[in-house]
Amino acid sequence: MDKVVATAAEAVADITSGATVAVGGFGLCGVPAVLIDALLAAGVSDLQAVSNNCGVDEWGLGRLLAERRIRRMISSYVGENKEFARQFLHGELEVELTPQGTLAERMRAGGSGIPAFFTATGVGTQVAEGGLPWRYDSDGNVLVASPPKEVRSFATAEGEKDFVLEEAIVADFALVRAWKGDRHGNLVYRQSARNFNPLAAMCGRVTIAEVEHLVEPGEIDADDVHTPGVFVQRVVPLTPEQAADKRIEKRTVRS
Repeated sequence: MDKVVATAAEAVADITSGATVAVGGFGLCGVPAVLIDALLAAGVSDLQAVSNNCGVDEWGLGRLLAERRIRRMISSYVGENKEFARQFLHGELEVELTPQGTLAERMRAGGSGIPAFFTATGVGTQVAEGGLPWRYDSDGNVLVASPPKEVRSFATAEGEKDFVLEEAIVADFALVRAWKGDRHGNLVYRQSARNFNPLAAMCGRVTIAEVEHLVEPGEIDADDVHTPGVFVQRVVPLTPEQAADKRIEKRTVRS
C-alpha cells in the first residue's frame, strides 16, 4: 500500500516515447512541474499531452514543447505560450482544441468507465460538424481537420434539443500536483490548484502525484480527500524548495 517513490526520475522511468500523458494544472496553478522536468530529463518524445493548456514558454509543459517532445496536444487554450501558437500555426504540432467543460468531462468520463457522453456544447458549430483545423502544413494549409461527430436529439425540460457525442479520454499516464498526500495515494488539493488535477488523476491508467506535504495514512480526514488513493499509483514527496516554486502567470503591481 505504500506508494511513495523516492525521486521524480524513478516515478516517470517507465513513461516511453509515444505515450499519452494527462497533466493537471490550469495556467501556472497546480502544475506538476517537478514531474514534467523529470520527464524532460528522461528524454522521451513523440508524446500526446492532455491538459487545459501547455504552460508558458520555458515552464511546465512549455519546456517539453520547446524541446519538440510533444507531437500532439488535446487542450482548451493556447494561452500565453507563444511557442505553442507558433508550432501549431507552422505545422509542427497537432492540436485538438476542445471546449473547456467538454475536456473536463472527457477526462472524468475516462476515469469513471464511461466511454462517451452527449453534451449540448458545440452543437451547430465545427465542434460537431467537423472541419476544425488540427494540423497545418508549413504554408498554412489545413492537413488534418476534426471529423464530424454524431448528433442526436433528446427530450429535455425545455423540449427536444440536439446533443453532440464526445468520447472519453483515457491516458497511459497522468501527472498531478497535490498540496497534501498520504502514503496510500489519497490527495488533497488547495484552493484553485484543484482545477484539472482530480480529472487528470482519474483518467490515467498510471497516475503519479507530486505532493507538497507527505503525511501518514489516517492523517487526512476521509471527508477532506479530493482524489482517493485508488486512482493513484505513485507518490513523490517534494522538497521544501520544490514545493515553494510556484510561478505567477501575470503579476500586477502598483505603479
